[in-house]
Formats: sequence, C-alpha cells, structure tokens
Amino acid sequence: MLASLSSLARTAAQTQVGLGAFNVIQLEHATAITRAAVHAGVPVVLQISQNAVKYHGGDLTPIGRATLAVAERAETEVAVHLDHAEDVDLIQRAVDLGFNSVMYDGSRLPDEENRETTRRVVELCHAAGVDVEAELGEVGGKNGVHDPSARTSPADAAQFVADTGVDLLAVAVGSSHAMTTRDARLDVELIRAIGEAVQVPLVLHGSSGVSDEGMLQAIAAGMTKINVSTHLNQVMTAAVREALAADPALVDPRKWMAPARAAVEAEVQRLLELHAGRAGV
Repeated sequence: MLASLSSLARTAAQTQVGLGAFNVIQLEHATAITRAAVHAGVPVVLQISQNAVKYHGGDLTPIGRATLAVAERAETEVAVHLDHAEDVDLIQRAVDLGFNSVMYDGSRLPDEENRETTRRVVELCHAAGVDVEAELGEVGGKNGVHDPSARTSPADAAQFVADTGVDLLAVAVGSSHAMTTRDARLDVELIRAIGEAVQVPLVLHGSSGVSDEGMLQAIAAGMTKINVSTHLNQVMTAAVREALAADPALVDPRKWMAPARAAVEAEVQRLLELHAGRAGV
C-alpha cells in the first residue's frame, strides 16, 4: 500500500532503525524490492531517479505508473519517490502521477538559489500533500567523480531546513554515489552532530559504498533513510552473467532475468533486516 515517506521516516527515526530506499530502473527492480519488503515485514521506498527517467526516453509516466501499481498492491507500506530531480517540471509530473515524495536536487546551484528554488518546490509539493527531500553539501560521485571529502555543516543544515521547510535532508558525511566497493568511511560524529541540530530525518546517499557495519553505525548516529542503488545493480548484473555463462544458448530474457530478480530480492531483504536491527534472523 502507498505510504507517506515523511511518516515512514519519522517512525523509523523514533525507533532508531533504518528505512531502506532502493532505486527502480526496470519493473523487475520494483517487484523484487517490494517482495523483499513483504518478506522482511518492513516498509520500503521505491525510488526513480531523473537519470532513470532519461533512460526511459525522458517520460516518467510508464515506469512511474508501473511502480505505483506495484506499491499500491503491496502487502506492506511503500513510498514511491522521485530521486535526484533537478528539473522542476519533472517534479510536477511526479506529483501529477501520484508520487508521494520527491527529492529536489539543487546541490550544484549557488547556495541562495538552491534555498529559494527548494522552498518553492516545497510549497508546490506540500500543496499537493507530497513530501520533499533535499540535499545540502553535494554528495560526491553523482556525475562520475567520487568526492568523499564533501561535508555538510550542522549549523548550515539546521538553517537550510528552517529556510526551506523540507521534510527530509540528505547530507554529505563521507559517502559517494556510484561506488562499486564498500569501503567509504563515514564521519559518524558529524552524523550525530547534524542529527542533534536538525529536526527532520536524515538521508544517507551513496550507501552502496558503505559496509554493513558502516550502515549500522550511521543509523545508530542518526541516519534514517538509507539509499542503495549501485550495489543492487552489481548483484543483478552478476546473476545475469552467471545465468548466461551457465547456458550460452539462452535467448528468452525471462530465463536470465528471473535469477537476477531473485538475487536482488534476496539482497534487499538482507539489507532491510540489517537496517531493522534483525541481521541474521
């Protein structure tokens, strides 16, 4: 069933567990992630990024409606979220389709412009009952360059939330987008300091590069929404390669996509149980 991201995140923050958020590129991602959440007995966030929309020809409608349909039929709470949107028109399209949250990414804009545009996006979305996530202090790697040295100031974070009215805040604390190794070193003390300064749930982007132990430390320090994308792509691609190598005569995509989907489902369930403090159950 569809659920409010803000409500899910606040509940997770109050109980000091993580809220898993995973990117949807294809329909198989949406079904695998949702099945994993049902099996784990926890809520989940299905995210579609602006880059994924570009992959689908620039039209959010087909993959957006399919993902919403999967979420609506799920036997657990699911938020459907537009991720890393720099285009306000795309945000409006997501609102019109029925997404219940968006992330406006103005992190590359000059600070004042970022704050003003984010505030306007919040006004637009809140009028439609849609939650807004934003980013302060650009998390490295989104454009192909890892920059784990980026850091968000606790005082700046608190002022940004006050200035814009966002419901969740993504902060730079040492992770980096698109990492294929899980050795990012998070600044746990900074996470704790930002969490004490900011009254909205915090979001960890670039979590694919963070170890299991690092995720747990981040959640304990005050992180709530844990975004994972590249790691699942690695899991899916490895399963596809294994299936094709085992039977080079395969031509039916269902024969190699099914094990890939199953592999993603298993890893998402493992991560969701980890985030919920139930690792090993």
